[in-house]
Amino acid sequence: MESPVRGGTRWKRFAVVMVPSVAATAVIGVALSQGALAASFSVSGQDFKVKAQKLDGTGFTQYAAVDYGVEGKDGKKASHPVAVNGFKQAKITALCQSVVTPVPGFGDVTMTLTAGDKGTDVQAKNLYIDLDDLDSTNATFSNINIGQAAGTTADGAHAGIAPGDKGKVDGGSFAQDADRAVLTGVQQRAWATTAGTFNLSGLHMALAAGDKGCY
Repeated sequence: MESPVRGGTRWKRFAVVMVPSVAATAVIGVALSQGALAASFSVSGQDFKVKAQKLDGTGFTQYAAVDYGVEGKDGKKASHPVAVNGFKQAKITALCQSVVTPVPGFGDVTMTLTAGDKGTDVQAKNLYIDLDDLDSTNATFSNINIGQAAGTTADGAHAGIAPGDKGKVDGGSFAQDADRAVLTGVQQRAWATTAGTFNLSGLHMALAAGDKGCY
């Protein structure tokens, strides 16, 4: 039985199409086999919001990069300067990710995905988050090195430059790393996320009319 048609869009079909695309680009949906990350990919013309009660990561690396994407019906190319936050391993508590998508003839629709809010944290390995805005009520870094050359961060103990950024990021550019990073009350705007593995406990998806994101 088909879902009702609203504004020319079948909601059941909309969900089937959108869930994989969001899951492939957003913090709570990536599930790629370790070591099988694409060399590069184009980001969509939409950013997404991510909120978490706590992010506890080890092998932290941060450096600057540029994400290139396609925007609009005419396929116009766009660039987005980002700070890439990498973790060898990460645990995320009470994760929420949302993206607002315009539906022709209907208006904006918000897709929200939540996980790790029922007692078991989200688990990730080789996690990289490309973001351009970040707020946190508190951030604690252990054994941090600020001003390290980006090319020297891949020492086995830290995430280093993401596979898709190798050859594109200046190895002598500014970066920092830390043995551990713990952030609470996290809110961020991101353009892309990749991970070696992503285990989402208690995954839930919901659609709502209008802009009703995680924050």
